[in-house]
Amino acid sequence: MLVRQILASKGSGQVISVTPETSVADVALVLSKHRIGSVILSANGKTAEGILSERDIVRAIAMHGADILIDPASKHMTSKLVTCSLGATADQVLVTMTDKRFRHMPVVEDGELVGIVTIGDVVKARMTELVMEKDALEGMIMGY
Repeated sequence: MLVRQILASKGSGQVISVTPETSVADVALVLSKHRIGSVILSANGKTAEGILSERDIVRAIAMHGADILIDPASKHMTSKLVTCSLGATADQVLVTMTDKRFRHMPVVEDGELVGIVTIGDVVKARMTELVMEKDALEGMIMGY
């Protein structure tokens, strides 16, 4: 299954982003409000400059204390983004996420942010594929 298909199955395709100047506290509110685990940082809403996750926030608080909540999100974001394209396969994305130990991957096409996939999205897509393959093999064995 391709990332394009995974994003289509998710629905809206809306990517939640904030500006790099948004405070960490406000990012936490956005994450809570939208029930998501990470947010893209973008000055223009079209290009991904970084990503900030719940784990990043917790790690920063543990290391520096609650005062980081007033810091701009850009101070604690991951700026060396690992992205994928719409044509990437679910297996490629899973390998990258597993190897690099993260759960959210921005999808970029022609330099523009077009979506974000989570490890849950990719696992669900892979499970759907496996069920279809199983059903097809059972059908062949049973002569359907």
